[in-house]
Amino acid sequence: MSAHLSDLLAFGLTGSPWLLVVAWLLGMTQLTIHSVSLYLHRSATHRGVDFHPALAHAFRFWTWLTTGMVTKEWVAIHRKHHARCETDGDPHSPVVHGIGTILWHGVALYQDACKDRAMVARYGIGTVDDWIERNLYARWSSLGPTVMLFIDLALFGAVGLVVWALQMLWIPVIAAGVINGLGHWWGYRNFETADRATNLVPWGIVIGGEELHNNHHAFPSSAKFALRKWEFDSGWALLRLFEAVGLAKVIRIAPSLAVRPNIALPDADTVRAVLAHRFHVMTSYYRLVLRPALEQERRAAGESMDRLTRRLRRALANDGRWLDEVARARLGAWVAERPSMQVLVEHRRRLGAAMERSGRNSQAMLESLQAWCTDAERSGIATLEQFARTLRGYALAPARA
Repeated sequence: MSAHLSDLLAFGLTGSPWLLVVAWLLGMTQLTIHSVSLYLHRSATHRGVDFHPALAHAFRFWTWLTTGMVTKEWVAIHRKHHARCETDGDPHSPVVHGIGTILWHGVALYQDACKDRAMVARYGIGTVDDWIERNLYARWSSLGPTVMLFIDLALFGAVGLVVWALQMLWIPVIAAGVINGLGHWWGYRNFETADRATNLVPWGIVIGGEELHNNHHAFPSSAKFALRKWEFDSGWALLRLFEAVGLAKVIRIAPSLAVRPNIALPDADTVRAVLAHRFHVMTSYYRLVLRPALEQERRAAGESMDRLTRRLRRALANDGRWLDEVARARLGAWVAERPSMQVLVEHRRRLGAAMERSGRNSQAMLESLQAWCTDAERSGIATLEQFARTLRGYALAPARA
């Protein structure tokens, strides 16, 4: 074997300088995660953004080349995740399967879900179905990563195998493990959603903005995941760039909330705002009404109650939804011993029930909100009264990027 051929096999066409290898790996994995986030997630699944056909196909090609994932399957599994979140029907919930299973066997759960062709057909409706999708990307899904392997080997020689392996692990580890696992197990929550989705960090720069998972579950169709001033979504920054050059059109982002002064009772504008921001409403109720009451109870009970109070602080944010029966009974007994807490917990339950009327009878919901605000303002509890006065003035403001 000639020295030239030996060097080519060992170091590839580039000679494998380590800076180039690292730069290539980081660049390619970032391109992959943004292709998944922008195209598969925000566009194909939730229809929050439309891409120019050329850019959409570039995303499709790259996800095929670097992941082998089929658009319809990915979309179907993610839509079912939202529809059945944290229940037995959820394809990848750490609440159901356990955090260890999601972290280390998330790919297996994804592959098992793909085998349910009836589910894929039901939840994957409306996804791309052109000739190249049917005859190449879906039919020969494993060919893409194989081609990528030969590209890496040609560029970097033997070390290209390591580069390729890390590329192939990127989505399984980061998406199937970190987002689906840690994103429903650890982090902070801006919104008290009906699931356990969390924001891992406020700066979505490593995995395309998907770090802001709780924000996404609060507003699934929003193309923008960063919803607080201190949060950053790298995927949204790219979308704005694509939109500026005519390659993308943002369809939906989370609506802004305004508070109107001097509104005597909730009206139709209030109903629309409360429905759009129902998770914000319930989160604000906890922060502005329940948490001050809990703090007052803690101070009155002394340090001996501190541990219980911390637990209640988490549980009362969602009516103890994630507690076991014993803990829920203990929480109920604790609340029953405190008349003022009973009032606040009952008002939270009634407020949640009023918002569940969405899509059934808007007039009935309006009447429920009006009755709720009237009763809350007569409760004699200052924080509850102030919350009701603010709530009745809610309205949607024009969304701003």
